Amino acid sequence: MQSFDKFYKKTLEERQVILAEYANLNEEEQAFLASTGALSFDKANHMIENTVGIYSLPLGLGMNMLLNDKKYIVPMAMEEPSVVAAQSSGAKLIAQNGGITSTATDRKMIGQIELITVPDVEAAEEKVIANREKLIAIANNAHPSLLKRGGGAVDLQVRTTKTASGETLFIIHLLVDTQEAMGANMVNTMVETLAPELEILTGGVANMRILSNLVDDATATATCRLSPESLSTKTQSGEWVRDRIIAAYEFADADIYRAATHNKGIMNGIDAVIMAFGNDWRAVEAASHAYTARTGSYKPMSKWSKDADGYLIGELTLPMPVAFVGGSIAIHPIATLSKKIARVESAKELAMLVCAVGLTQNLAALKALVTEGIQRGHMSLQAKSLAMTAGAEANEIEQVAQFLQETKQLNVMAAKKYIAELRTK
Repeated sequence: MQSFDKFYKKTLEERQVILAEYANLNEEEQAFLASTGALSFDKANHMIENTVGIYSLPLGLGMNMLLNDKKYIVPMAMEEPSVVAAQSSGAKLIAQNGGITSTATDRKMIGQIELITVPDVEAAEEKVIANREKLIAIANNAHPSLLKRGGGAVDLQVRTTKTASGETLFIIHLLVDTQEAMGANMVNTMVETLAPELEILTGGVANMRILSNLVDDATATATCRLSPESLSTKTQSGEWVRDRIIAAYEFADADIYRAATHNKGIMNGIDAVIMAFGNDWRAVEAASHAYTARTGSYKPMSKWSKDADGYLIGELTLPMPVAFVGGSIAIHPIATLSKKIARVESAKELAMLVCAVGLTQNLAALKALVTEGIQRGHMSLQAKSLAMTAGAEANEIEQVAQFLQETKQLNVMAAKKYIAELRTK
């Protein structure tokens, strides 16, 4: 088998051959990779309303991921330069230190039923709790096929909160094991079926009946431990880099403006993987940002510290409402292909992989920021983007990008001028 070593230096055709051999891709799957729109117009036309075309994104491979002692090639769909390179760099550094350890909780999605104008909140809560088993049974009767597969509603909780006007809202949380699916439609069906019975029990009116994307009962955690020696650069000691990374985290922990950008960097990698696997990246984004603000203050998603031996410790816990079946996963051929490339076998494993990517992405970004600065690493890819924006043809892009970097003229006007000069030679 050919090696993935220096994969980024190989031609597109060479990469496709290597991947086809690694993932045992058949001719049809190889054709998907070779085309710019693997999704057919017929399928696209039935996926959303008013379809007029297909919007394509580059599909890249994140390298070097070692997670729970298993090696992964990570498919990533992303338009932003440097994200895949950062993932590969961060993962390589962590792999040299033993890799990432990750865990995931049992997957319980949350369905919410909001009851308004409940006359006696305390009495209503007592009645709901007393009828808990009956209510769960009603919910499961709404989706018996899920129960047969080993999933279904598993718990029911009561919450209250107040509106700005002082009205008390009576809220039921239905916890549902959706198995390998994200289960939005399943959960929504269950809470809609349950609402009339809850109105009778509480005397209130069921207003909202829908799932919550803040799935704090379906989280994944990724951790890593790095020696100071592995963090050193040509000009900075590993201890210096370690302490600067921790200081960068503390900045994000203290300042919401920094926290937003810190978290956006984490989501760069997470979103790219979620999209490659045909999952709902908006749900993961919403869940992740809400989860980090659940104490009432918006905080960084990750945490960086040092242990008693001076090792850098990275931790990331996020809600992961990801799915392995259903939705667009079975429809989009690249989503199916991504499972084959990554060799992921379940929604729980996918959740752990996605979280691990977020941690490696964060490490790569923080290390670059506190050492050489973010722009140096971006320069090569930024130069290529500028060349394309200026109108460079495929055979001109590398030459134009090299000129922009050597002259340090990273702007479109310089690129256009150089392209014009090339074409007059």
